Amino acid sequence: MKILIIEDEELAARRMIQLVKEIEPDAEIFGPLDTVVASVAHLKTRPAYDLIFLDIQLADGRSFSIFDSVKVDTPVIFTTAYDEFALKAFDLNSIDYLLKPVSRDKLQAAMEKFKKLKVYFGDQINQRLYEMLNSIRPPEVRTFKDRFLVSRGDTLIPVKAEEIACFYAEDKAVLMLCNDGKKYIIPHTLDELEEKLDPKLFFRASRQCIIALHAVARISNYFGFKLKLEIKPDPGMEIIISRARVSDFKQWVGGT
Repeated sequence: MKILIIEDEELAARRMIQLVKEIEPDAEIFGPLDTVVASVAHLKTRPAYDLIFLDIQLADGRSFSIFDSVKVDTPVIFTTAYDEFALKAFDLNSIDYLLKPVSRDKLQAAMEKFKKLKVYFGDQINQRLYEMLNSIRPPEVRTFKDRFLVSRGDTLIPVKAEEIACFYAEDKAVLMLCNDGKKYIIPHTLDELEEKLDPKLFFRASRQCIIALHAVARISNYFGFKLKLEIKPDPGMEIIISRARVSDFKQWVGGT
């Protein structure tokens, strides 16, 4: 059995090596590695381990970030001194862990558990690990662009999102039309802007135009079950909501 130890505390690493040798005298032990960076670099070389002992808190951060950088197919037993929140998640997802200081009995029990899981789950054993990581990771908070820096001559002007009425394409350029009627050429495509802007505030009305909610002044029925919009200020172009997008537009305007 090949075992990798990732642990930044020298005494804890020594104790783990000693206990593993007592329980699995034929095991080959590698490490210890003491940082996230070193662990990622090592695991990217795809070494074939049977088991990894992984400390939650390493010298340069939490070891969970290792799994964001490299796919780990080897079963993992975590070690920790304090992280009760993580421990609860491990219990719920059948991922084993050891509290420091690690006892011989607990280590032996954990290794026996992983041997049984390996037989049962086979190569899919670490799917449980990734499910656990997703359960304890805080949800990603998406941020949207709320200001632009535009130029007029030699002057740079900051423009807040709430000051913008729409963006539209004209003569291979994209223009920003502000509430005060001023226009600026900006170095973004409409597709890029659609990804950057808050969808609660802006709507892709057509291939040529993205409009702001506060700029919508009038909505009229149009032939073919489409909608025709008037926005203020007027960008000087017809804005038609296609039949396919009418439902999305109504939900956007209605806030549902």
